[in-house]
Amino acid sequence: MIAGPTAVGKTQFAIQTAIDCESVVISADSRQFYREMKIGTAAPTPDELAAVPHYFVGNLSIHDYYSVSRFEQDVLQLLPSLFAKNPVVVMTGGSGLYIDAVCNGIDELPDPDEELRQFVNNLYLNDGIEALRTELRRVDPAYYDRCNLADHKRMIRAVEVSLQMGQPYSDFLRNTHRKRDFDIIKICLTRPRDILFDRINRRVDQMMTDGLLDEVKSLYSQKHLNSLNTVGYKELFDYLDGKLSLEQAVTDIKTHTRRYAKRQMTWFKRNEGEYEMCEVGSRK
Repeated sequence: MIAGPTAVGKTQFAIQTAIDCESVVISADSRQFYREMKIGTAAPTPDELAAVPHYFVGNLSIHDYYSVSRFEQDVLQLLPSLFAKNPVVVMTGGSGLYIDAVCNGIDELPDPDEELRQFVNNLYLNDGIEALRTELRRVDPAYYDRCNLADHKRMIRAVEVSLQMGQPYSDFLRNTHRKRDFDIIKICLTRPRDILFDRINRRVDQMMTDGLLDEVKSLYSQKHLNSLNTVGYKELFDYLDGKLSLEQAVTDIKTHTRRYAKRQMTWFKRNEGEYEMCEVGSRK
């Protein structure tokens, strides 16, 4: 398992590891599942995809419903066939919840009713994150007190489950680790903060050069989809709506991406005992 914050260099490290082991790469990056979102998610390039077989990259449409529990099931169903060919499988990504699902398991939760899911999504899209927080506090005050109140996706899921099941989402979170029948080596890639932030800034500039704005324009009519409510897309949607200048939108993408990287590192540091920290950058 090769984890780490965005722009740290996970893709190249994972591909080289897979080449050395004559293996494959499983992506645990929840933003790279969607085939329509190539540039803004820094998905592997065609050359990188050709270097070694990849799984869970561009395998979904932005219209598809997907969840961390489905990802866990899909990966666990795939692994036996991969292990039959090679004892080593390389998994990489920055989505801590998806990594934990495969490594430790998650509590089984129901898929939301489609109408209910749309209702909760509309609550967030139409009334904002504060309305979502208020609803979460109403249906599950215990989870409200301990969740990340900036993570709208996690709050949406908690409200969905609470409303659908008629009891708080927190009641279903047992935090029990499931025993896997394979060994797991976890590596978290790091870089000095100034170097990581510079890489983020330069990568955003490269995305714009590569055509991110055109990619976002092609998705504009579907901007209401939850899959598109993510860094790199929502800022440029605001530009297209006349809310921001293009320069400010790009600046905001860099700022929000740096903040996202900080949250990722907080996640991994919280589980530092499970990971071997490996610094791949230096000031030299």
